[in-house]
Amino acid sequence: MRVMVLVKATADSEAGVMPTDELGAAMGRFNEELVKAGVMLTGEGLRPSAQGKRVAFDGAARTVIDGPFAETRELVAGFWLWEVKDMDEAVAWVKRCPNPMPGPSEIEIRPVYEMADFAEALSAETLELHDRVKGRLDR
Repeated sequence: MRVMVLVKATADSEAGVMPTDELGAAMGRFNEELVKAGVMLTGEGLRPSAQGKRVAFDGAARTVIDGPFAETRELVAGFWLWEVKDMDEAVAWVKRCPNPMPGPSEIEIRPVYEMADFAEALSAETLELHDRVKGRLDR
């Protein structure tokens, strides 16, 4: 099963405070463990929401909203995409993770829908297109 592991933002991450050298090294070692175990598919940190945009949808209307966004606790500062056998394995890996932020922080784990979950609703052409795109991303 694939899971998205979301590192929640903090006031520091929203202020653009970079990790200490010590934290950067610890996270590097943790990421190496994930790669060696065949768990990590990808992972990245995100710049503060002040550098981002949101697009709000209401029917045919589109409204662009400039960051920063309120409710820092609801924002994402970084993510991983992991391949694990089940949610218990994902939780076990997160428990091994260094604290990603100075002070209190949270990491959220969410299962990813697989194409098979939508197979009845999607056309054969859509499924084929997904397979071609995924093949390019897997390289």
